[in-house]
Amino acid sequence: MPIVNRVAAMQQELTELRRDFHAHPELLYEVHRTAGIVAEKLKAWGCDEVVPGIGRTGVVGVIRGRTNTSGKVIGLRADMDALPIQEATGAPYASTVPGRMHACGHDGHTTMLLGAARYLCETRNFDGTVVLIFQPAEEGGAGAKAMIEDGLLDRFGIQEVYGIHNQPGLPVGQFALRPGPLMASSDRVYITIDGVGGHAAKPHQCVDTVLVGSHVITALQSIVSRNVDPLESGVVSICMFHAGDAQNVIPAQAKLTGTARSLKPEVRDLLEKRIKEVVQSTATAFGATAEVIYRRDYPVTRNHEKQAKFAAAVAAQVVGEENVDFSVPPVMGGEDFSFLLEARPGAFIFLGNGDSAGLHHPAYDFNDEAIPVGVSYWVRLVETAMPV
Repeated sequence: MPIVNRVAAMQQELTELRRDFHAHPELLYEVHRTAGIVAEKLKAWGCDEVVPGIGRTGVVGVIRGRTNTSGKVIGLRADMDALPIQEATGAPYASTVPGRMHACGHDGHTTMLLGAARYLCETRNFDGTVVLIFQPAEEGGAGAKAMIEDGLLDRFGIQEVYGIHNQPGLPVGQFALRPGPLMASSDRVYITIDGVGGHAAKPHQCVDTVLVGSHVITALQSIVSRNVDPLESGVVSICMFHAGDAQNVIPAQAKLTGTARSLKPEVRDLLEKRIKEVVQSTATAFGATAEVIYRRDYPVTRNHEKQAKFAAAVAAQVVGEENVDFSVPPVMGGEDFSFLLEARPGAFIFLGNGDSAGLHHPAYDFNDEAIPVGVSYWVRLVETAMPV
C-alpha cells in the first residue's frame, strides 16, 4: 500500500493524539478542549491562518501552497464531537467522562485531518489554497450548517469540499463511495397523543393513550410497505414511547419520538405527509387527538459525479483501484456534510475501519491502522487537485 513515507513516520504521534481525543470526548458544540488542541496544533505547524469560533466552536485552518496560479480553493472537513453513550471498549485510553464516548470515530477523523495539515504545512507541494474545516455538532446539531451560516464558504472562498467517514466492516486499506445519493436525509418526528386518563380497572371511562400509541406505531409501518414505491428507499422508526407513571393508571397523554429517512426529495415529502395523516387519523379512530411535529434535519448526502470520480481516482492512488468500490450501496444513516454538498460541489468517501463494532455502539473504536491511509488520501487529493 503506497502510504506517503512522511505520513507513515507520523503514525505513532497521530495515534497518541487520537487516543487523547478519545479519552476526552465532548458533545455537540461543547468541543472546547478538542477545538483548542486543534487550533494549537495548526498554529504550531505553520498554518497561514487559524480561525476559531466559526459556527460557535468550529476551527478553520488555511494553508497556502508553494504557488497560487490556479486560484483553486479546496475545503477538507473533519467532525470533532462525540456521543452520549457509556463506553464499553475496555481500552486503556477509554473515555474518562461517564456517559460520553467517541462511538462514531470523529476522534479519528479529526486526527487524520490534523496529520494532513502537518504534512501540507511542511511540504506545500501544491498550487492553490487548502481550507481545513474542523466542525462541531455533527451528531444531531447540524454543525456544518452553523459554520456555513457563519460565513465559512464565502469568507474563505471555498470552491469544492471533501469529507471522510470511517466504515466498520470495510477492511482497512479500502475506500467506498458512489456518485449521487450516498446517505439518507434524516428527519425527526415528535408525536403527542392526548386521551382521557383514569383508573386501569375502568378502561371504558378512558381513552387509553398507550393503546392509541401502540396502534400508531403499527400503522406507521404501513407507510414504507404500502405508500412508498417498492423500488425506492424509506425508513420510519419510532424509537421512544413515554406514557404513564403508575401500573394502575391509564395515562392521559403519550409522547412518541422517531426518525424518518429517505434518499429522494419526493419520498421525503411523502413520508412527512403520510406520517401526519396516519397519526392523526389513527388517534381520531380511538377518540384521541394527536399533534405531529415533523422536523427536517439533514438533507440527503449527495455526491457530485465529477468530484466523486476524482475522489475515487485519488483513493486508488493510495490503495489501488481494486480497493476502491465506486458503486457502494447507499446507507440510510444521515450526515450533515450534506449541507456542504448542497452549497458546493464535492464528495464524501467511506474509509475502511476493519472488523470493529458498528458505529454508535458502546464497544466501537476507531482503528488506528486507518490513520495513515486517511492522511495519505487527504494529501494526495490536495496535490492531485492542485499540482505545482
